[in-house]
Amino acid sequence: ATGQEIHRIPLGPYPRGIAITPDSHTAYVAVMGTSNVAIIDLATFAVSWMYGVGSGPRHLVMSPDAHYLYATLNGAGLIAKIDLTTRTVVGRVSTGTQPRSMAISPDGTALYVVNYGSDTMSKLRASDLSLLQTIGTPHHPIGITYDRSTHDVWVSCYEGNILVFADR
Repeated sequence: ATGQEIHRIPLGPYPRGIAITPDSHTAYVAVMGTSNVAIIDLATFAVSWMYGVGSGPRHLVMSPDAHYLYATLNGAGLIAKIDLTTRTVVGRVSTGTQPRSMAISPDGTALYVVNYGSDTMSKLRASDLSLLQTIGTPHHPIGITYDRSTHDVWVSCYEGNILVFADR
């Protein structure tokens, strides 16, 4: 409410996406200048790491049950699925060139990824990372979100366009 900074956590070059567990105990941060994801204990602000997730982790989303974390790997051109119980990568898949932002359906069954370098948006089945659909977009799609009320997927592109896709 006051806008006062309460803590500063040094993580290294280019921290990007952040996902927080539903119980607000842990934050996961993609550190794009590395191949790692930082794990922050929100009670103490202590930092530990998941090493070797993949080159250039950029964006993170968490499954609704907080069992899996999904990361876009901008440098590797992949999406990684991480089991948070074992803190290991259990799958990787390519969706296009330079995957950037990502969204997850409210039930956790689908992932939606914008691929900046290939001008596409991809839909994946979260359980096995199967590619379900790829749709062309205007140049450089960069942002994406899922509207829970309408079941629409919104994509923003650097050309100045917002695309809205019905996912019903």
